[in-house]
Amino acid sequence: MTGQELRQILLDKWGRSYDVQLRRTQGKIFLQVMWKYLEQASFPLSEADYQEHLNTIATYLNEFGGIGQVQTFIQDTRERPRLGKAVSIPLNLGDRSSEWLV
Repeated sequence: MTGQELRQILLDKWGRSYDVQLRRTQGKIFLQVMWKYLEQASFPLSEADYQEHLNTIATYLNEFGGIGQVQTFIQDTRERPRLGKAVSIPLNLGDRSSEWLV
């Protein structure tokens, strides 16, 4: 998956280019779809910076082996990002999870 493909998944589901972040909480890793999006005037990144950020996140997801999990979760969820509430996608990394928790 590329950053552009990740952006297209977000656009197809919610119609906006939402910010995404990787977070580690309670020994688990989540991809969080934040409530801020590129089309907002107050969004802190330029389009080029946003695309570079998505490319970085997509690279991590490829390394984690979490692409399918993210695609399935986004496709199936009824949640949507809203002010102060991100959509948290748990990434099941199996035996490799300890590698990414350092």
